[in-house]
Amino acid sequence: MQFSCTSLSFRLLTFFWLGKLPLLAQAPVSYQDKPYQQDYSIKYYLDKPSANLIGVACDRNGVTQVLSSEGLLQPVNGQFLHPGRLQPDQSHRPMKSMKLQGIGIQNQQLVYLTQQAVLSNAWAGKLYAEHQLPQARFFAGTPALSFLVSDGKSLHFLQDSKLAWKGVLPADEVISIRFRPETNLFWVLGKTSLYTFSSTDFTLTKVFDGIGFTAFTLTNSGKQIVIGTTDGYIELDVISKKQIGAIHRKLPWTDITSVADIAGRVWFGTTQGAFARRSDGQFDYYYGERWLPGNEVVDITEGPKNSVLILTTTGLSEICFKSMTLYDKALFYEDQVRQRHIRNGFNASLDGLTQGDVATGYLADSDNDGLWTSMYLAGEVFRYVVTKDRDALQNCRESLDAMERLYTINPVSGFPARSFERAGNIAQLADPDRWQHSPQSGWDWKSTTSSDEVIGHIFAFGVMAELMDDKELKSRSIMLIDTVMSHILSHDLYLIDFDGKPTTWGKWNPAYVNNFPVNVGDRKLNSSNIIAMLQTAYRFTKKGKYKAKALELMQKYGYLENLTRPMSALGQAPDNADEHSKKMSDAWNHSDDEMYFLGYWGLYRYAFDDALKAKYRRAIIDHWEIERPEKDGAWNILTTITGKTDVDLPEAVWFLREHPLDLIDWETKNSHRKDIETLAPNFRQQTTKEVLPPDERPIQRHNGNTFLLDSKQGNGLSEYSAGDIWLLPYWLGRYMGVISAPRTNRY
Repeated sequence: MQFSCTSLSFRLLTFFWLGKLPLLAQAPVSYQDKPYQQDYSIKYYLDKPSANLIGVACDRNGVTQVLSSEGLLQPVNGQFLHPGRLQPDQSHRPMKSMKLQGIGIQNQQLVYLTQQAVLSNAWAGKLYAEHQLPQARFFAGTPALSFLVSDGKSLHFLQDSKLAWKGVLPADEVISIRFRPETNLFWVLGKTSLYTFSSTDFTLTKVFDGIGFTAFTLTNSGKQIVIGTTDGYIELDVISKKQIGAIHRKLPWTDITSVADIAGRVWFGTTQGAFARRSDGQFDYYYGERWLPGNEVVDITEGPKNSVLILTTTGLSEICFKSMTLYDKALFYEDQVRQRHIRNGFNASLDGLTQGDVATGYLADSDNDGLWTSMYLAGEVFRYVVTKDRDALQNCRESLDAMERLYTINPVSGFPARSFERAGNIAQLADPDRWQHSPQSGWDWKSTTSSDEVIGHIFAFGVMAELMDDKELKSRSIMLIDTVMSHILSHDLYLIDFDGKPTTWGKWNPAYVNNFPVNVGDRKLNSSNIIAMLQTAYRFTKKGKYKAKALELMQKYGYLENLTRPMSALGQAPDNADEHSKKMSDAWNHSDDEMYFLGYWGLYRYAFDDALKAKYRRAIIDHWEIERPEKDGAWNILTTITGKTDVDLPEAVWFLREHPLDLIDWETKNSHRKDIETLAPNFRQQTTKEVLPPDERPIQRHNGNTFLLDSKQGNGLSEYSAGDIWLLPYWLGRYMGVISAPRTNRY
């Protein structure tokens, strides 16, 4: 899908809001899905690295121009996920011979500063006011088209296109000029001082002293001034000319290069990205190529159609804001998955991109093809149950085809492969040593399947078996549950690979599980997962062997005690533990969290009796409590299966809203920020007191550490699929009734 800043092209699916469905969860709707402002970036890169970018402006027609050391440039051919370029603007041929030194907007029209004059192509070209400052660089105007111009030292005031006043800025250098129409005052910023200039009596008056000034703007309807410095920003009251409070340094970055008031929000450019001040006093931070073509900001101004233009040393970014509901976002992501992320039916990443260009990538295999596809498949089942959309049903069918073939592509009965691919390309695949030739001619399959995949399979198959009204798909999902669980039971609770040996992580036997010290997480995790899997198998096959084995594990081998052990009891293995236990408990494992929560579906919903269900509920909520700082939308919403209503739903919605539309793995950096409170190293690897929004941190799946501040994992080499990351929690929320259908007049 491609869309521009001014027009998002969504494929609107037929939507039916079903007031009563026997399959729908009956939890009360909590979040009303109303439109919010979704931001995304369109980037334009500079073709000539030798050119210096000076300023940017946009007129009432949406015409955007960038002033450079080599003349005027225009942004061309840019769309979301398809960067454009800054190329010479030849629309007005006479401008090419002029030595342009400044660009700005007056009365919504483009105005230029040359060595000779202030001029414009608007107003039939009548504006031409000679300023007599050959090195002029700064200017600002009034609605009556009077202008104050400066070369850094001298100031010339032009009225009725004539020079009306001359002056100098005493003992300072002019770096910016603004005009406040309410008082007919120009404000002149120097590196160490702030002056006013009256356009009525031509008086220049110093009003404030300081150091390290770099940029400023008038804000709050002209009642305040915000001055950027090399170390934070200062606020002044316009009337009293007094500073308001202390200098602000608790910022994403304090070396400020540009300040602008756009639609009532103050935007700051810095040498390390840009940020906008929110109404709660916090900041939205725009760093890296998810947002900007470069991080050293030169200029910020209002752009076309509710956008913000951020000029950097290497190009231009148009930060767009689109009114969307979560449902709109879901439709966008549905297209993203189907158009770019389906490999042999799997939910896959798009790798090998060139600078984030999605047209240059290839569909990559993964160790976790079965897991990521399971999560996507479950999400599509929830979508189908809620909407009865035929596309969702077909997506379920195609994903189940891929999942089912994992069991038939290899020669081991009941064993699921990690993945499969056409033969002849093993050297190009991830972990080539794990690949085996399939009995099916022309295909290879990946061995060493992990417990991550198995719990994902059982989760998706259980969701499908319980909720799907298509009898064939329901039957196939039950058959697959029985297939893999029969393999595990017949091999003494091990997952046995082609070599006749257990895989590294496919082990649920008490000899393995209970060998871990009680405070090592794998003892709790493996117990929780295998009970969930056995309960799921019994629920849908009604075969007594599954229930009997689950009860045996809980009553004889302590698995119930293991899985209900409080999360607070987990930590590093004691000094006298074996090396494997120490290795497995050196830090909190977020992949374990993913396995726990996917398993909780079968653990709680398919409990053998109410007494067990109550114990499971306490264990799930205990785990959720320790996960709350991460604000993970999937874990918050999954916890609602227990009937708990106060599950941080605002944080779950925040997770969904704040996720970027751009899921490319751009380089991300936050460790330099001065507006975050860091924590001492700890077992959970929580680096900050508050987790950052998803659009300011590295793109991750649910098994990643959301407190990771920096990432250089490829900078534009891969696009993640929204199938498991976003669509699962959204459609689960819709199914559970904690997210409403879209509340707009469009549906």
